[in-house]
Amino acid sequence: MPRIIGIDVPDKKRLEIALTYIYGIGRKLSNEIIEKLKLNKDLRASQLTEEQIAQLNAILTSEYIVEGDLRRQVQNNIKRLVGIHCYRGMRHRLGLPVRGQRTRTNARTRKGKRKTVANKKI
Repeated sequence: MPRIIGIDVPDKKRLEIALTYIYGIGRKLSNEIIEKLKLNKDLRASQLTEEQIAQLNAILTSEYIVEGDLRRQVQNNIKRLVGIHCYRGMRHRLGLPVRGQRTRTNARTRKGKRKTVANKKI
């Protein structure tokens, strides 16, 4: 398994897909990086040479924000929103959907498992 910027990428996958295992790299960015380095996107990750891995490491650290730095940046952005008490920050704090989705039904991913509330007895 080749290690690219400290992440083990699967060696049986095509390079185009294997790069997407790095946080912050999707298919579009993966293809862009492959084009810059003039690599074959159908090449398997296990077939990369040490030199090519070094090139990938160099370009990812110098030109892109990925992995730990990107996670830190996202967390800081959320912390800032919570800190200034804006609407989005409040939604983050309450664990509710942030982007205007309905919460009467659905929204289970954000709200968690249902909590049954008993009816009032008369």
